[in-house]
Amino acid sequence: MKGTVFGMGFLKQMVLACYKILTKILPINKKIILFESNLGRNYTGNPKAIYEEMVARGLDKKYRCYFILEDMQTKIPGSAKKIKRNRFRYFYYFAKAGVWISDSRFPMYIIKRKGCTYIQTWHGTPLKKLALDLEAVFMAGEKDISDYKRNFYNNAQTWDYLISQNSYSTEIFRRAFGFTKEILEIGYPRNDILFHKNNKEDIEKIKKELGLPLDKKIILYAPTWRDNEFHGNGRYKFNPRIDFSLLMKQLKDDTVMIVKYHYLVMDQIDWSPYQGFIYTYDMSYDISLLYLVSDMLITDYSSVMFDYSILKRPILFYCYDLNEYKNTLRGFYFDLINEAPGPVVETMPTLLEAIKEYDFNLYNEKYKAFSKKYNHADDGNASGKVIELLTKIVPYHN
Repeated sequence: MKGTVFGMGFLKQMVLACYKILTKILPINKKIILFESNLGRNYTGNPKAIYEEMVARGLDKKYRCYFILEDMQTKIPGSAKKIKRNRFRYFYYFAKAGVWISDSRFPMYIIKRKGCTYIQTWHGTPLKKLALDLEAVFMAGEKDISDYKRNFYNNAQTWDYLISQNSYSTEIFRRAFGFTKEILEIGYPRNDILFHKNNKEDIEKIKKELGLPLDKKIILYAPTWRDNEFHGNGRYKFNPRIDFSLLMKQLKDDTVMIVKYHYLVMDQIDWSPYQGFIYTYDMSYDISLLYLVSDMLITDYSSVMFDYSILKRPILFYCYDLNEYKNTLRGFYFDLINEAPGPVVETMPTLLEAIKEYDFNLYNEKYKAFSKKYNHADDGNASGKVIELLTKIVPYHN
């Protein structure tokens, strides 16, 4: 059964039955820590940052660390072992682990045992409405808003700690998740690198590792996913209304672009016509590295805006479906037009003009207000603060 793929009817029921038995007979080992990023699709984000800070402190040798992954070829530093998602060992360690650290919800069939501590890091400051605040649900695999809210609420009750990037998020998380336990308003661990490696030497090194030109301006395009653009459960299309050919024609002499999908977007795109202008990287590349090497961000309704603003670099908002998104898909928690620390445009001509004519001084005051509201807790030490909590919960010298 160790090599059995979960999700095959009878075998699925057998695995779940065995798992339930394990949760009743196995003793919990407090020093076993399970990490998962983006539903196991990559090794990135807050869980990665926390784990790598453990490695830096030698704590990966004091605890038994496991990373849940779909791709077992993923390279991970330190002493952590890799666990294939939804195989027998996956359930075995969920039954036994004393600590869970994840940036997304675990499946409903995962059982939270008494004595296990769950640190939910989450994955972004919310611009779009979330969970219990939603009025309708369009996401793949979700059909009924009442069921969706009930499942989300029940899942959130298994969390013991929730990380928040700022006080704005803390207030929303309390209500949208129905979460009454401790919120760690410490900034995001994944953003620590933006403080420690935001210097010429490290940035040049990262550019070389990524194969990026050193003599051109770099624009990062990182849009969010659309709830209604899916082609399977948890699998979304990449379908932005952006003319890459026009951008290439107008900008290629002194500029290149990085296109970064949201982790839920799983689409095969042929980028060969844009060779030398558009660079893409698979999900194993942490977006924090792409923040550091880019001179400008183009996004829409993605929480990348809150992380990137730490760098105090230009942000453009290409919102070609602004009214549709705001009024029929998700809805917003704040007025993007008034708060955005950069131009909000809806057409290709205005986007191209905004790229060419961007003047930071025009948005300086809005940028300051934006940073004060959303970046006040980020200080480059969030990972360390989580580890301090972890070592109090489970002292490594015992």
